[in-house]
Amino acid sequence: MTKSNDRDQVLIFDTTLRDGEQSPGATMTHQEKLEIAELLDEMGVDIIEAGFPIASEGDFAAVTEISKRTRTAVICGLARAQLGDIDRCWEAIKYAKNPRIHTFIGTSPLHRAIPNLTKDEMRNRIYETVSYARNLCDNVQWSPMDATRTEWEFLKQACTIAIEAGASTINVPDTVGYTAPKESATLIARLIEEVAGSQEVVWATHCHNDLGMATANALAAVGAGARQIECTINGLGERAGNTALEEVVMALKVRSDIMPFSTKIDTKKIMHISRRVSTVSGFPVQLNKAIVGKNAFAHESGIHQDGMLKNSATFEIMKPEDVGLAGTSLPLGKHSGRAALRAKLTDLGYEVGDNQLKDIFSRFKELADRKKEIFDDDIIALVSITGDSSDDKLKIVSLRVLCGTGGPAEATLEMEVSGEDAIATEFGDGPVDATFKAVRSLYPNTASLQLYQVNAVTEGTDAQATVSVRLEEDGVVTTGQAANTDTVVASAQAYVSALNRLFVRREKFGSGTDKKEISYKELS
Repeated sequence: MTKSNDRDQVLIFDTTLRDGEQSPGATMTHQEKLEIAELLDEMGVDIIEAGFPIASEGDFAAVTEISKRTRTAVICGLARAQLGDIDRCWEAIKYAKNPRIHTFIGTSPLHRAIPNLTKDEMRNRIYETVSYARNLCDNVQWSPMDATRTEWEFLKQACTIAIEAGASTINVPDTVGYTAPKESATLIARLIEEVAGSQEVVWATHCHNDLGMATANALAAVGAGARQIECTINGLGERAGNTALEEVVMALKVRSDIMPFSTKIDTKKIMHISRRVSTVSGFPVQLNKAIVGKNAFAHESGIHQDGMLKNSATFEIMKPEDVGLAGTSLPLGKHSGRAALRAKLTDLGYEVGDNQLKDIFSRFKELADRKKEIFDDDIIALVSITGDSSDDKLKIVSLRVLCGTGGPAEATLEMEVSGEDAIATEFGDGPVDATFKAVRSLYPNTASLQLYQVNAVTEGTDAQATVSVRLEEDGVVTTGQAANTDTVVASAQAYVSALNRLFVRREKFGSGTDKKEISYKELS
């Protein structure tokens, strides 16, 4: 059981790999899930919700491998209120040093109506499934989905039944981001006060950000007695996202004067994992995002700059170093060697192997030949976005684009397709459109473009552009990212990267998504 002996300690339950991955287009590869799980464990996350084992073979394999590898954190798997789900979940997490089964059922009137269960039938289902899970694992978490829109008496009864059946954690989800801080606090306080056995379990809060109040609602719940926060890196999640781990952790750290609670999170690792999750998910972090946004520690106003020069505390309530952010530019150039690059990568929080360093160094030299000044963010882009793999089906050899004001753009692309060189020239409404058409000419596909997004890594006309591309074909969604001082080249590389991932997924899972669609009807 994960239960803090210190009533002032708040457990951090990270669901980036489960709820976060449910964001449309945020699906991660098997290796990326293993990497993120390792980073979460290293930074001190108490519980990692590694996935939904019944959802797909891919999810089951990832949860199983994470269970075997994780050293410290509790590994949790999600299961609906069905015995088959719970069995499948246990099969995946049983290898963990500290396994947990998390089972749930929708308790609000709207959610009860979908599987068409009466209140009595739902009470029986809760007791049956929680007790079944408890016989498999001594650490069971139960959630009444859409709790904040559930009638009080029924919610109270449901929580009581779950505790009687053996649940050790009761999570109270604000599934659709409906509640507000005062209401969130009142609900938690009332449950703790009135539910029988409430002092024997950990109360948790799981908030969504549909009204922009997820962080505030989570912290209000903690103030009322909750001692576990469910959250994700960068607030990743369905619709408007979940409570952001970095926000609640830093809020508790900075404002310990009014929120005297602690976590085990090594906050200096926050920026690194934020960037990695952004890269593998294909979801860029907004510039003004709290804690991890590019502008979070930037000061442009003259008054602010003057204050910062005199005393940084005038306009910064936390130090950039506290979240693992380096505050200086990188004084490296085309004459710098591998040792200097490795040292700087270490300063930025990256430990890389010799082969990875060789790849990064090669791309660093290419970048140094094109840019006058290289910044920390340039290096981060190089290390976060991997180069071509020797196993890639598609590889760009060269790209030449001609643009004019009086007609369409022309793109001539040479590409290696399954080891064979091919070349095509296409015209389009702009250089990117022409380039993408050239790719499709050389590698015909029916993938539709769901997202095309460009962000400048640093300032200046020679800045690297980071391009994110999301493709969908037959229900399979993949993302690709690339960085280059030439935006069109970065676009081509990102597009090809997404196609390579699509090819791998098609080969592994066949047509259709690797995620099995789960309906509420299956609950009944």
